[in-house]
Amino acid sequence: MQTRVGVIGGGQLAWMMAQEAKKLGISLIVQTPHPDDPAVALADGVVFAEIADVEGTKKLAQHCDLITFENEFVNLDALEELAATGVKFYPSLANLRPLLDKYEQRCYLRSLGLPVPDFWAIDNLSQLENYPFPLVLKARRHGYDGQGTFIIRTPEELKAKKPQLERLDLMLEAYIPYERELAIVAARGLTGEIVTYPVVETHQEEQVCHWVIAPAALNQSLQAQTESIAHHLLSSLSAVGVFGMELFVTSQGEVLINEIAPRTHNSGHYSLSACLTSQFALQLQAVANLPLGATDLKSAGAVMVNLLGFEDSDGDYGEKRAVLAAIPDAHVFWYGKKSRPGRKLGHVTLLRDTSDRSELLALAKQIEKLWYGC
Repeated sequence: MQTRVGVIGGGQLAWMMAQEAKKLGISLIVQTPHPDDPAVALADGVVFAEIADVEGTKKLAQHCDLITFENEFVNLDALEELAATGVKFYPSLANLRPLLDKYEQRCYLRSLGLPVPDFWAIDNLSQLENYPFPLVLKARRHGYDGQGTFIIRTPEELKAKKPQLERLDLMLEAYIPYERELAIVAARGLTGEIVTYPVVETHQEEQVCHWVIAPAALNQSLQAQTESIAHHLLSSLSAVGVFGMELFVTSQGEVLINEIAPRTHNSGHYSLSACLTSQFALQLQAVANLPLGATDLKSAGAVMVNLLGFEDSDGDYGEKRAVLAAIPDAHVFWYGKKSRPGRKLGHVTLLRDTSDRSELLALAKQIEKLWYGC
């Protein structure tokens, strides 16, 4: 009998999961608010409801064997009532509970002995007078793609941001002058098996990922540290599903966790084209209790570049996409979303027969020049 998987969320992550569901013979039903959300076109069924609408999730559960998540914008307390009636969630709500609030996530990671930057709860902005600049402030809930993260460098900047900051529940984090940013995507199945993808190097601007290089050029110690963090976290949670982990490498060679996402992750999009099993197929395999696929790269190296909006537009950038698609071993994915500055509209992955960082970095910059024209 065909497994029916529900997904809370209908954006590009669910869209890519829907592509893989068809290959695996899995029926995918999404809960999403808008008929033009990316996953609607490919899903086998749709419940039109806001992400945190538990009544919508009740309807979703009636059509599914289990439910997984595209994002973290859910109401856990309301979902607990559904879980009590027998609805299966993967990752479980207990897996999500310590991770959705960024301050609580930091506390949980520290309790596991995992390396994190110093951090503090902030009840009042006047507390910030006791800390040196630059300040790193993060909204404890609902931040994504740079939304909800503020790097404040001067008292004047803090004063200007004060009206915006006062509306948010915040945490303060030590500013880390990192040398590089890394990410790792890992999955754990119902049997307890854990698999990891290659550690990748990422590049962010204004807290939005611009490109990913796979594999990251790391020494054996950093590689082992990063993989150990992934295994420790998923084992401690007894998690089921795919998790994305963002990390800093300091000038002292220390690895610190930046954030954990209990879902498929932007840093793993390259896996759709560059790995034997994509993170989206792996998510479905994990939650449906199927054997977990191999995560090896198909080529020596790969580059993934996010195609970000740089204007408010209804256009689909067809000419630019055609130029990218004409590059040998390039794979272009377009999400079908309306453009606005900084919005992730698609991505391109390029496979190469080298893992040399300088060559892959030059390729990433070449793609950005083609896309942004600068």
